[in-house]
Amino acid sequence: MKFSLVFPALCAGVLGLLLPFAVRPLLHRWNLVDLPTARSSHSEPAFRGMGLATAIAVAATYFVSLLLGLIAVDRSVALVVLAGAVLAGILGWFEDLRGVGILKRFSVQLLIGIAVTVALTFILNTAIWWIPVGVFAIAAYINVANFMDGVNGISGLHGLMVGVFYAYAGVQTDTQWLMVGGAALAAGYTAFLPWNVRTGKNVFLGDAGSYFLGGAIACMAVGAFLAGIYVEYILSPVLIYLADTGFTLLKRMLRGEQWYKPHRTHVYQQLTDYGVSHIGSALIVNGVSALVSIITIVALPFQTQQAVWAGLAVVLIIAGYLSLPTFLRKVTRRER
Repeated sequence: MKFSLVFPALCAGVLGLLLPFAVRPLLHRWNLVDLPTARSSHSEPAFRGMGLATAIAVAATYFVSLLLGLIAVDRSVALVVLAGAVLAGILGWFEDLRGVGILKRFSVQLLIGIAVTVALTFILNTAIWWIPVGVFAIAAYINVANFMDGVNGISGLHGLMVGVFYAYAGVQTDTQWLMVGGAALAAGYTAFLPWNVRTGKNVFLGDAGSYFLGGAIACMAVGAFLAGIYVEYILSPVLIYLADTGFTLLKRMLRGEQWYKPHRTHVYQQLTDYGVSHIGSALIVNGVSALVSIITIVALPFQTQQAVWAGLAVVLIIAGYLSLPTFLRKVTRRER
């Protein structure tokens, strides 16, 4: 079990640190540069698309782990999860290179969701009525990860945080493919952080990296759910991302805005508007996510009354996170 965690972590970490040296010249050659706009959180041009290196690092590690026999049970599940993440990353890479229309992009995301969920449903012999749920979950979370990739460090930390908790879930449930996948995801996206947070020299994941991140998390989550793993393990690490995105989209729709257009109204973006640094915002988002996950997992063996209190604590934490911009706005006004 130790080797099943140590090898993918080391492999993905080393590849994640070194592959950007090979990918960065390609980004320069293809002129994959993000120019700042009114909706951007960065103020200087920066290369995007470095997620290609991160995606390759995680995917290659997962595939090599399969070849080495670190995943001896449910290998077909692991292959389907890997395929779904890779396809999501490829879609993101095309978006980075030349752009893909909204309808085409969402259609492909749905097709990825259909292919992955149907395959997992038949492999794990589960009820077919879960297929629409899985399809929506995969297509939706690919977009959620992309929407939330707006400040330096946030996606690298999200990959680390979710990967650690999914690897833990794999250990606790003796699910090898989830253990290896979580370890590879955590190490690969941690290795991206030094490239992303260097002042004046930072690079972005781009859609290739954020789509792969969302696809990998969603495919692992759907596979774990269909395999009968507690939903608390699966859902708790992504609750803050879902709450931030859902709350923001709902507000935009109620205001009559075009919700699918780029904007700067996510909670994590508003934090930077009120003086919180990029890293500070990223740490808040993922720190709160980790806190929610710990409370949820600790509450698993509790009796009903204790579990209700834990659930209430999670709801209050999420509400507190969503209220942070309002709190900071009031504090800023008082200081003025």
